[in-house]
Amino acid sequence: MYYPLARKLIFQLNPERAHDMIIDMFKRTGGTPLDLMYRQRIKDNPVEVMGLTFPNPVGLAAGLDKNGECIDAFGALGFGFIEVGTVTPRAQDGNPKPRIFRLVEAEGLINRMGFNNKGIDYLVEQVKGSNYNGVLGINIGKNLTTSVENGKDDYLICMDKAFEHADYITVNISSPNTPGLRTLQYGEALDDLLASLTERKQQLSAKFNKHVPLLIKIAPDLDESEIEQISDSLIRYQLDGVIATNTTLDRSMVDGMAHAAEAGGLSGRPVQLKSTEVIRKLDHYLNKKIPIVGVGGIDSAMAAKEKIQAGAQLVQLYSGFIYKGPKLIKEIAELL
Repeated sequence: MYYPLARKLIFQLNPERAHDMIIDMFKRTGGTPLDLMYRQRIKDNPVEVMGLTFPNPVGLAAGLDKNGECIDAFGALGFGFIEVGTVTPRAQDGNPKPRIFRLVEAEGLINRMGFNNKGIDYLVEQVKGSNYNGVLGINIGKNLTTSVENGKDDYLICMDKAFEHADYITVNISSPNTPGLRTLQYGEALDDLLASLTERKQQLSAKFNKHVPLLIKIAPDLDESEIEQISDSLIRYQLDGVIATNTTLDRSMVDGMAHAAEAGGLSGRPVQLKSTEVIRKLDHYLNKKIPIVGVGGIDSAMAAKEKIQAGAQLVQLYSGFIYKGPKLIKEIAELL
């Protein structure tokens, strides 16, 4: 693949326009003979996690394919698992543009998208029409117009509709771009949410006679006591997994760079160490009782291995995939 040349051209465009253009291309070519343009064969390296068999431990993080329109195309690229979303009960536009910024010298991105998506019903139809053979996760969130106090209802609506069609479900309570959302990571709010979700999961598992692991995705901007408290809640409510981490509000690694002062979540290489440290602390407090999916700044096979050595069982790519291209998937899968 000639990704370095393609990236040079793509990076001439506004980031969101570039994203939309690539998604449209993948949407049109995925599952057709034209996917030979980007298809790559990756040797199977099966991993058993959460009662699921992953063809390889390298996944696509939520956010790139919010509406599940390119599942077959991302499958052709060789991902062992794909997470679509974040999706909300009702379609919403997200925050005003511009809302994505490249920090090229740091190989980072800042986004304040705000859960822009076409709604859970649309996403489910896309999932039903895909032919992907790997593990598919659906990442769910709450609508902007739903209060944090009533946010639980939005998660339950999405869970009800996604359950039959997902291999696992991720509850996103850590995006910095929906006001108040991160407060659901703490104390009674977290316990209330997890109690409702796990009860509904049991009901849906019985209804569909299907095992669908339930995970939550947490922020990198947590102190040790908060990580300990979250770990305790995850164990008490018997969550199936945790994804660490989402984007960061910390700008210490990019201070003074162009766009560094933009509001939103920072991803890519600048969050790499911060994310890995959260994984290491989670691993300590969870004591191997709950699997960890590592994401945040994975831009090389060695960066992925560091996440595994810190305690993750699986890894996900987002910004590193944008900067390094499809070969990164293969390099990581082969090393791990």
